[in-house]
Amino acid sequence: MNIAQSCVVTIQYTLRNDAGEVLDTSDGGEPLTYLHGHGGMLPGLERKLEGRAVGETISIELAAEDGYGQPIPELIHDVSLEALAGIANLEVGMQLQSKDDQDQVVTLRVDAISDTHATLNANHPMAGQTLHFTVTVDSVRAATAEELAGVSSG
Repeated sequence: MNIAQSCVVTIQYTLRNDAGEVLDTSDGGEPLTYLHGHGGMLPGLERKLEGRAVGETISIELAAEDGYGQPIPELIHDVSLEALAGIANLEVGMQLQSKDDQDQVVTLRVDAISDTHATLNANHPMAGQTLHFTVTVDSVRAATAEELAGVSSG
């Protein structure tokens, strides 16, 4: 069976940046299982996996637009350190959570700290990057009615 809409797919993967540094991998851990075509995977990656069969190993390069997109400048804010005074040991790289205007939780990364302000960034950490995947397809099967019902009602 080849990968198609509504298949349950299990893959082993390694994700690298342009410098070849490993950003994420299933190596030494559990493989990744997802329901193909239902938004559980980067759309660009799903398109490249479509039609692949068990045992195939492929290299996939995704431009930023097919991965996490380009950084959105409006999602980067300088905030006074006074406004962040309640956060102990504030440091670059720290992740904070806040709520947006629609009361949705937003994760913010501290990109920089000056004497008076911190730069908080709500863009995905991999936004703007070309993503280099090596993927091996471990298994492909049709989704059960229960798995599909979970998606449509979830």
